Amino acid sequence: MTAPATSSTTRRLLDRGVARTQRSDSGRRAIPLRRQILLQAILIFMTITVLFPFVWIVSMSIDPRNLSRPDGLNLIPPGASLDAYATVIAQPTSNPISFVELALNSLKIAVGGSVFAVGVGVTAAYAFSRLRFRGREALMIAVLGVLMLPSVATIIPLFIFLNQFQINFGDLSFNLRQSLVGVTLAVISAQLPFAIWNLKGYLDTIPRDLEEAAAVDGASQNQIFRRIVLPLAIPAIAVTGFLGFLGGWTEYLTVAMFVSGEIGDWTLSLALNSMVGQFARTTPWSQFAAFSVLFAAPISIVFFIFQRYLVGGLAVGGVKG
Repeated sequence: MTAPATSSTTRRLLDRGVARTQRSDSGRRAIPLRRQILLQAILIFMTITVLFPFVWIVSMSIDPRNLSRPDGLNLIPPGASLDAYATVIAQPTSNPISFVELALNSLKIAVGGSVFAVGVGVTAAYAFSRLRFRGREALMIAVLGVLMLPSVATIIPLFIFLNQFQINFGDLSFNLRQSLVGVTLAVISAQLPFAIWNLKGYLDTIPRDLEEAAAVDGASQNQIFRRIVLPLAIPAIAVTGFLGFLGGWTEYLTVAMFVSGEIGDWTLSLALNSMVGQFARTTPWSQFAAFSVLFAAPISIVFFIFQRYLVGGLAVGGVKG
């Protein structure tokens, strides 16, 4: 008697599940064929629009003819070669500096600026988000005011300020403005307000119940910050760090204003701009395109490294767990 009863109960449950599935499927509206074709066509058009410039630049970089202007849609040019890449890596400009040296200078600015801006920004953002102190609102308005200023408006004050510092340390002597250190400080000053404001907005979304529970268990403020807040803030830290790296890697105006005369401190952006001849008539376009591809490659690599962290909402299920 038990087996038939069990089998009948199972059958009823299965029938109920099938009926529920059929009702849910019947409730879904099928997209008409014409609309599907239209949506697919729009997506294909957007994909081509985004990818075509990159494909065109790659095609120019392997074109040995070094044309001054395009002569048609030759995505695979005749006699394609990688000679332009070899030339750019060895010495991209007439100045005696290699691509590797330029990349190292850009890397110093990008990594130094993003790491320092995120490190200071996350601590300041946590203080603004969780602590209550005198002058908090005024400081937040000041940070927002600096963030709203265009970056070009702060170059002259930074130029004058950093030019007053002469570093003398043993055999090492240099003017702070005419160095990569000064450029990095200028980049940090531009990135720090955004880092503070962006990270504060994310920290405000982290439930306070987690910190209160840790405080009840005897955790100090520093332990709560290091062991609870920072792991949950990894998505925002990754995004802020990536944007800071991108800004430092592609920074041009500050480098041109500060160290344009020091060939050893040139960066990739400054060298790439120097390849453009007068009225773009004498520009070696194959080498220019190869330089552009190599210039963009590290940004793509950094993006794919941080991609797994660019997912928000890690703290959504923290209280429920």
